[in-house]
Amino acid sequence: MANAPAVTDGDDHDLEWLSLDDDESVLWSGGPDRRTIAPTAALLVLPVLSLLVVPFNAVAGLSLTAVLALVIGPLVAWSVLWIRRTDYVVTTSALYAKRGILSRDVKRIDFEKVQNTSYSQSAIGTRVGYGTVEVSSAGGSGVEMSFRSIPEPREVQQLISSRVSPARSSRDRANADSDADSDDVLEEILVELRAIRAALEDGESTRTQPPESRSTDAETGSVTLEHDSTDSQR
Repeated sequence: MANAPAVTDGDDHDLEWLSLDDDESVLWSGGPDRRTIAPTAALLVLPVLSLLVVPFNAVAGLSLTAVLALVIGPLVAWSVLWIRRTDYVVTTSALYAKRGILSRDVKRIDFEKVQNTSYSQSAIGTRVGYGTVEVSSAGGSGVEMSFRSIPEPREVQQLISSRVSPARSSRDRANADSDADSDDVLEEILVELRAIRAALEDGESTRTQPPESRSTDAETGSVTLEHDSTDSQR
């Protein structure tokens, strides 16, 4: 099977962690939109603003700046790492989500197991153009996988839905064929059981039938068949 062209969100994503089957190819890959870090990055202005306190109280101003830098700096760094270490992939067979800053967690859901898909956007996401796609699977409880803060979530959700319908139809046909095979096997077993029961009943009837005896009427010469009542009672 020829590989389908991969569609990405425009960011450079390293997919060395992705292991595909021989007939599987990437349709879309992406990650959280880099613009989602803007609100967190805006917090960096607070340590700068706290320096305005220095001319009035140097100790208080510098202390406030240090505290804010120690709190906001790691928060911004964590957000940047989350964006860089998070990848989402849609292939011809399944959905993949890779997360983890200090470790790596990869999750896969086959299209034939997908039950429902949806997307949502916040007020800022609607204006800027990013949102979240949520996927629930058959037999699962709630949302099983989320593509968070990705660009053009509607298009990605439609892409997933277009792959889910054929996979679900194939699954339903396979289940129907399996049910038909099971029905055939059960019918064959039932026929065999009926034959065994009939054979047992015939054997029992033959075994319990009393033996016959012949008697001849001396005057008429007729022959009469009689059953042995003793054997019958036994």
